[in-house]
Amino acid sequence: MRNQWRLLLQRCKSISMAQSKVQSSLTHPISHNRTLNLHTPQFHFKNPNSHRLFSSSSSSSSSSSVEQIKQLDQSAITSALIELYSDPIKTNEDVLIELKSKNELIVSENVNEFFKNRGSEPGSDKRFYDWVMSNESDKLSSNSCNRLLGMLGGNGLVKEFWELVDFMKKKGYGVKKGASVRAMAKFEADGLEGDVKKLKDLFALGSVDNSVEKVSYKVCKVIKQVPWSDDVETKLKDMGVVFTGDLVKLIIEGLGTEPNKAVIFFRWIEESSLYKHDETSYNALARELFREDYMDKFWRLIDEMKTAGFDLEKSTYVGVLSKLVRKKMLKEAVDLYEFALGGNVKPSLQDCPFLLRKIVTGDELDMELFSKVLRVYKESGNSLTNKELDTVLKSLTSVGRYGECNKILIAMEEFGFVPDEKLQGKIGFQLSKDSKMEEAGEFIEFLEASGTAPSYKTWVSLVEGYCASNHLDKACDCYKKLLEIEGAFNGGFALETLTNAYCSKGKADEAYKLLLEVVTEKGVKPWHTTYKLLITKLLDQGLFKEAVNLFGPMKGNGYPPYIDPFVKFVTKKGSTDDTVMFLKAMTVKNVPSTAVYTRVFKAYFKAGRHNEAQDFLSKCPRFIRNHVDVLNLFSSMKRVKDTAGSTPVAA
Repeated sequence: MRNQWRLLLQRCKSISMAQSKVQSSLTHPISHNRTLNLHTPQFHFKNPNSHRLFSSSSSSSSSSSVEQIKQLDQSAITSALIELYSDPIKTNEDVLIELKSKNELIVSENVNEFFKNRGSEPGSDKRFYDWVMSNESDKLSSNSCNRLLGMLGGNGLVKEFWELVDFMKKKGYGVKKGASVRAMAKFEADGLEGDVKKLKDLFALGSVDNSVEKVSYKVCKVIKQVPWSDDVETKLKDMGVVFTGDLVKLIIEGLGTEPNKAVIFFRWIEESSLYKHDETSYNALARELFREDYMDKFWRLIDEMKTAGFDLEKSTYVGVLSKLVRKKMLKEAVDLYEFALGGNVKPSLQDCPFLLRKIVTGDELDMELFSKVLRVYKESGNSLTNKELDTVLKSLTSVGRYGECNKILIAMEEFGFVPDEKLQGKIGFQLSKDSKMEEAGEFIEFLEASGTAPSYKTWVSLVEGYCASNHLDKACDCYKKLLEIEGAFNGGFALETLTNAYCSKGKADEAYKLLLEVVTEKGVKPWHTTYKLLITKLLDQGLFKEAVNLFGPMKGNGYPPYIDPFVKFVTKKGSTDDTVMFLKAMTVKNVPSTAVYTRVFKAYFKAGRHNEAQDFLSKCPRFIRNHVDVLNLFSSMKRVKDTAGSTPVAA
């Protein structure tokens, strides 16, 4: 009588064909997990509680693929080296270049010598073959064996060729056409008639038809044709198949559209003592069972696998995690991530920020789930960097949730992480630029409560952000707070930012009041460019007296007078009294130099204001009125004027 589990599975014949096709399309791992077609590293899990812990976490893009490759086990590296070494088309130079590009394949100096002398040094192929067969040969795949076989046959290593054929027979591998063609050509060229006949006989016995791929296809065909029954089991036994890890894996993958039958087959071959399941077969079934309608079976298999002491391959973890995230099953994804972190071979470090980004961009911001990722990540001995937090906050921006960044910061602070000065500045700027005044205030409170006083850059960034969002009063408040904490010495940059903002809004008078206040009361030394900007804007707005008043603090700060906009203003639209006031204010002496007066006279003449120039001359000191340069200037202007007046007008 058959076991109860088989009867239950037969009655379960589940889903419609249409559903099966859709589910089947979800069973293949993402493409980057097939890099170099190598075996993937595996996770060893500690025994968690008996209840389900396994859910999924997503692939971490190209950087995670590189990390997977670097963690490959020796058998995987061997397979890659065989593929590279035994390619008959590539030259030695090509092979060495490609080997160098795959710097993740760390091999010994001896093996490097094999590649360097590939085919050119007598016995190099033989030594490479011996090295491979002594290096985990029991784990060689059908493809690797056939590549080796083609290399041996093509180089006339007859003894080794037939040794490998016998080895492959024991593993249930068939000889593929490519390997046989190379060997046949070499045997015929060397006149090895006996070996030619032996190779032909090998194919007459159906070696090609007994390849792993062919056998898996035949087994799947028998299982898929009818519901599972005693007849199906009898047919499978009568086929005389020798089940290997590679074969069982291919059969399970071939039954992916009918997961119930994959489970029945999986149980049957072990119960029938045809195969003792290992990590390869368990992982193959786990990948096929991961779909919405089979989640219970998936978790039971994972628990069973863990109990049996087998590890979870990284390709299985990454594939399941990717699908969970794609389906927005984030809780399950975090559970899987927690489960995987309990293993000896950890998930990629990028999986943590990846999951955090997915959580903050979900339909709702689940802070409990967010904190769980941080907790398990820290408990595994890891710590987040400012760069990773920045990417999480950028994800908040992408969904218009930056105002909730304080929740993120509070959650991270619980696990000992506080943003550095640069990141504080970014956060402060973004909040104030987005007019999130309440949140910006909470951000400052958070920093103070965490024992990390807001830095100079944070205050400056708040000023810049509020200026960008036109909240100049808030920007001014932050600037004064900056001066209170950081001191007057650090006030120049932010004052220029504020001055620019006020002037761009036509509020040069407000900027003027602020500058005088912080200079006289706080001892701030504005930048020279700040004075020049403010003077120009004050004159543009007709605020002549305020502009003149800035000469005082400029002198006090040790800056030279900025007279260009004044000369332009007074000679074009100012009064001569304005000119006198400007000249007295600009100099540290009693009166400016003769050159300054001469410049003003020329500007008057250029503006066509000769009468104003004459009036201004009368108000100048005697030594200016009698100066030869000034007299010559007025004399020349008089001659020009007289000449213009005496020129006859054409009739």
